[in-house]
Amino acid sequence: MVALLSVCGLSSFFIVADERQGRDAIASGAALPTAVPRDIGSREADPEPLSAAEVFPGEQLAIDPAQPPYLVLRTAASKDCRGAAAGRVAQLLDELGCSQVVRGTLRSSDGRYLVTAGVFNLSDVEGAEWAREKIKPMVEAEQGRFDGLLAGRGTEAIALSSAQVGWHVRGHYLVYCVIARADRRPIMDGDQRVGQILTDLLETHLRGSVIEKRATAPVSGS
Repeated sequence: MVALLSVCGLSSFFIVADERQGRDAIASGAALPTAVPRDIGSREADPEPLSAAEVFPGEQLAIDPAQPPYLVLRTAASKDCRGAAAGRVAQLLDELGCSQVVRGTLRSSDGRYLVTAGVFNLSDVEGAEWAREKIKPMVEAEQGRFDGLLAGRGTEAIALSSAQVGWHVRGHYLVYCVIARADRRPIMDGDQRVGQILTDLLETHLRGSVIEKRATAPVSGS
């Protein structure tokens, strides 16, 4: 009983100390957290479907205010995940309970590259991680792929097999990019612009902005 009371007393001290620190922070004008982590480990915990406006909120997508924006040519949201992939990749996504795909086709500011970027909404983080690992050998063996989204005349290159792809995960979401040169020429190894596009759209926009907003919740009264 003594040990239990001691533990309770210690816990109470931490709570009181935390409250006092919070009051001191307010008094000193220090910024308090405006958001807290939110569970996106499964669709059960994060049930609200994505929307095209959530992933691509305008006709332009600015990643760096100091750089020209990407032009958003077309967006689409569908419950048919197999319509955005082919072969064994499409089959895998179906097996993992993919409920929707939201994607858009963009053009780089210099007009040289076309990009289809999107998000697959899978059942849980385990399935998303499994897909991340299993898709690579399928793509390398030409047994499946992600499909580009045509956006009218002049975007045919995004549907060619010479396009390059990249993908990543966060929570129960699988994000991906399909990149092609607008002139239909193959992308050369070491193309630094392609590396920048992957960083811009996969890491900064899809994972670091769109999914980041899903992974946090505002603090009440902040």
